Amino acid sequence: MKRLIPVFFIAGGIMALAGAAIYITGWRLAPYLYTAGAVLFAIAQICSPDRYQTSNLRRLRAQQVIAAFLLVVAGLLMFLTRGNEWIVCLTIAAVMELYTAIRIPQEEEKAKNVTRQN
Repeated sequence: MKRLIPVFFIAGGIMALAGAAIYITGWRLAPYLYTAGAVLFAIAQICSPDRYQTSNLRRLRAQQVIAAFLLVVAGLLMFLTRGNEWIVCLTIAAVMELYTAIRIPQEEEKAKNVTRQN
């Protein structure tokens, strides 16, 4: 499984991005492409190993999992709604993913510096 996680991240990210971008053209298979990519990305996000010791890192990890779930919900909204409500869900998930992608390395570095000082 460790070898599949990076493949799921890359394939899922590309498929979700392509599906979201192609959706505006009206292609009927775009929601399927996006949802399949979002599911792959969520599986990779959830199955990636937990190596977090501090409460801040555990909180950020939980936010990542919630954001991955919201990506899948955005795909379901593509099928269930006629409007663009899915874009709101996608935007929230993307902001959460971006925030955690920036904050987790900062918190890991801070935790590493604390252990070096002790």
